[in-house]
Amino acid sequence: MVELKTNTSIDAMHTAGQVTGAALTAVRKAADVGVSLLELDEVARDVLRAAGATSPFLGYRPSFAPTPFPAVICASVNDAIVHGIPTTYRLRDGDLVSIDCGAVLDGWASDSAISFTVGRARPADVRLIETAERALAAGIAAAVVGNRIGDIAHAIGTVCRGGGYGIPDGFGGHGVGRQMHEDPPVPNEGRPRRGLPLRHGMVLAIEPMLVAGGGDGYHAAPDGWTLRTDDGSRAAHVEHTVAITDGGPRVLTARA
Repeated sequence: MVELKTNTSIDAMHTAGQVTGAALTAVRKAADVGVSLLELDEVARDVLRAAGATSPFLGYRPSFAPTPFPAVICASVNDAIVHGIPTTYRLRDGDLVSIDCGAVLDGWASDSAISFTVGRARPADVRLIETAERALAAGIAAAVVGNRIGDIAHAIGTVCRGGGYGIPDGFGGHGVGRQMHEDPPVPNEGRPRRGLPLRHGMVLAIEPMLVAGGGDGYHAAPDGWTLRTDDGSRAAHVEHTVAITDGGPRVLTARA
């Protein structure tokens, strides 16, 4: 069931989204060669704590997970696509890092992700991240009243495939509200004019995931959480929480 949010609820979700955006900005600023993923998690915890927010990630345990998630960020490096658990791993020159973070404030959730490089960037990584961001922008532009879920999926998929990149099968965005994951699912590839009609008050997490090698295959790491590319190529993941409104898409996790 898809819950349509009131304008007041969307405003409250925007407040939660600004906390998530602030956490991601702080993590990006702190990320440097030699900094550990656990240290980045602590940076995000500090931002959430200062805002009086909690993490929808910490302790989260979906059906596939062997253990509850132990952190407030997902930190996925190089060939890790999503769901990376922060560890003592220290960032190295040239690493490609994807950070996913969320916040719950006054009962409303938000969810967002960024990808970036540390130190000297490989040109191929820059192109990968830029394409992911263009795919996200295309998905957001399609998130308008009168379109359908398939229009968002088609917009994302067209950019990703046009760049020669793979799209992890079965993973994509989702509704957001009182819970981090709600209906409807938002695929990263699909046919236009298909699926659920978009209505004022729907709030979606739109999140392209791109595989540099062009294949769609992935596998779970031994920790049961981290998803890695089958071909060992690098991956990028970007995401915003977006409200569908009569005035157009409203990005609730926009970063200053």
